[in-house]
Amino acid sequence: MDKRESQTTEQLWDMIKDIKFGMFTTRHRNGHLHSRPMTTQNSKIDENSSLWFFMSRQGDTVEDMQHDPSVCMTYADPGKDSYVCVSGRATVSEDRAKKEALWSPMAKAWFPGGIDDPNLALVHLEMAHADYWDVKENKLVQLWKMASAAVTGNPPTGMGEHGRVDMR
Repeated sequence: MDKRESQTTEQLWDMIKDIKFGMFTTRHRNGHLHSRPMTTQNSKIDENSSLWFFMSRQGDTVEDMQHDPSVCMTYADPGKDSYVCVSGRATVSEDRAKKEALWSPMAKAWFPGGIDDPNLALVHLEMAHADYWDVKENKLVQLWKMASAAVTGNPPTGMGEHGRVDMR
C-alpha cells in the first residue's frame, strides 16, 4: 500500500470506527441482495485493509458468502453527514488467535460458548474498493446551497467530498 492509499484508508477508518452498526450485504442463491446489521469487530484497520465480523454459522449470511464471496458493507453517520460503502471478498476464518484478539463481552451475548462456540463464524472482509461521502458544511449552509439550486435549476455544488479508494 503506497502512502496516499494508506492515508485514504486511514480516512475511511476514521469515518467508520465509531459507527456501531453497518449493513452487511450478500447475494443469496436466488440472486436477491440481502442486508443485515453487523458490528465491525476490529478497533483499527489492519495492514491488509480488512474488516472482521462475528456472525452465526446457522444464518443465511455464511451460506450466501460461500455461494458468492463478493459482499458489501455500508456505514452511515447522518449526524456527521458521512457515509462509506466498502466492497470486497468475504471468507470464514478459523484463526483462533484472531478470534481471541477480537473477542469482547458484547460478542459473548450472541455466542455464549465463547470463541469455541460451534455457531461462531469469524468473517474476514478483504476490502477491494470503497466509496465515501463526507460533508463538512453545516446544515444551514447545505440548506442554502440546495435552496439556491432549486431556484436556479443548477445542481448544488460544494456539498462535501466524495472519494473512491481501490485497495486491490
